[in-house]
Amino acid sequence: MEFRKLGIVGGGFMGRSLAQKVASSGIDVQVLEVSKERAEQSRAELVANLDAEMAKWGITASEKKATLGRIRYATDPKAMVGVQMIVEVVPEDLSTKQSVLKKLDAVLEPDIVFVTSTSTLSVTEIGAGSGRPDRVVGMHFMHAVTMSRLVEIVRGTATSNQTFERAVGFAKTLEKKVIEVFEYPGYVVTRAILPFLNEAMHIVMEGVASADDVDLALKLAYEFKVGPLEYTDRIGLDTVLRWMDHLFRELGDMKYRPCPLLRKMVRAGYLGRKAGRGFFRWQGHERVRDGAPAGAKESGR
Repeated sequence: MEFRKLGIVGGGFMGRSLAQKVASSGIDVQVLEVSKERAEQSRAELVANLDAEMAKWGITASEKKATLGRIRYATDPKAMVGVQMIVEVVPEDLSTKQSVLKKLDAVLEPDIVFVTSTSTLSVTEIGAGSGRPDRVVGMHFMHAVTMSRLVEIVRGTATSNQTFERAVGFAKTLEKKVIEVFEYPGYVVTRAILPFLNEAMHIVMEGVASADDVDLALKLAYEFKVGPLEYTDRIGLDTVLRWMDHLFRELGDMKYRPCPLLRKMVRAGYLGRKAGRGFFRWQGHERVRDGAPAGAKESGR
């Protein structure tokens, strides 16, 4: 199937990143936001992202113009009529996702596939509240969608083979490597990475090493592009905390019990890159390299 127009619900970080990737692949994008103000903010941040890429010679001015020209914003669900697939990237809350898909089900053709971009929630439960459970599939995109090569495609209990194949076709259009996942809390990537992030936080909290040295050690030892604490900052400490809380409730395994330092930092508003401060300091999208890591004081060192 040739994709010509995609609908995206939510213009936050993941929504913007996905919209940019889809539009740069030559596909028109209709973004649905909750208000005109949020839509304008999302577009302004997308422009800033593209400008930052231009400054690094990642894209040209004509590529920026072409990408922006393929993306439209709206606040009325009826604006989604005519899209070939819907991807929701709203906050990681079951009732919110169910509500969004239910509203879209009322205005869209019955054969339109709904993709839920969730990291930890049940695709089966999301689909059950959508009005078309056989047409709901999970696609867990990695941060950032424009750069990551991987996507997990998650089958819910009722997901049809046709729906799954439609999602695979979309992923290939975006030049993503696909792994098929049968629903289980955390899927593959999130389930595996969270204990790693959590243990790195415990090392800092216990005063074994600074956040900077923990990240440096693991990057050099295992050839990671970024360390676990910088990765946490990039995702958002509040997001990581929600993921851990969810898996701890679902599985009851102590390895998913959030590190107390993570809770303390979230309560203080140190949410990572988006807040300008997490385990490290940030200015815009770039990490500030001078001075002590932001997490050093919180670790008790």
